[in-house]
Amino acid sequence: MTFLEFKNQLFDLAYFNIYQVYTWQPDFNRNNLTRWIKKGYLIRLRQGYFTFSEYKRKPDYPLYFANRIYQPSYISLHTALSFYGMIPEAIMQIVSISSLKTASFSNGIGEYSYHSVKENLMFGYVLKPMADNRIIQFATPEKALLDLLYLYPFYDSEQELEELRLDEDFLNDDLNKHLLMDYCDKFQSKALSHRVKLLLKTYQL
Repeated sequence: MTFLEFKNQLFDLAYFNIYQVYTWQPDFNRNNLTRWIKKGYLIRLRQGYFTFSEYKRKPDYPLYFANRIYQPSYISLHTALSFYGMIPEAIMQIVSISSLKTASFSNGIGEYSYHSVKENLMFGYVLKPMADNRIIQFATPEKALLDLLYLYPFYDSEQELEELRLDEDFLNDDLNKHLLMDYCDKFQSKALSHRVKLLLKTYQL
């Protein structure tokens, strides 16, 4: 099999796993993948998951792959907060929430990390449209903020919350405070409720 034949069959998927390859070609020689990776034709996203090198230069695909190589998951925490302009830092690592165990992957596309939560906390994300009629599962601003306060318990003082440097214009004009409190109630966590109240006090919301 030539690489061109392989690419013509699978390129439009954007990413693929080894089982999809075997479904198409049961006698496929897996050594081809190793050779094509070395030549720079393919990128290994994680064990058993691959993409074509052209997708590295396509916008939104690093975020799209975050959802796909570890499911179920949605992008949240610092990545989402930076995306919405709620924190000043540019975040290089793509950070997600998953009901699977905590994990991280480094590949030719980027750095990916996944924080584990219970399955009942897998809510509060929207489906953002991207290029090629694909979608990305992305936390709302309210859920990204709650995920942060829930998973990072050291944000339990006004000083620590001030050091987050949350954008006050966004907090006042764009943050849905009713939705924030509704989502907070779903966590059923007294510690989180305390941190949220402290946040509202710190930023005078």
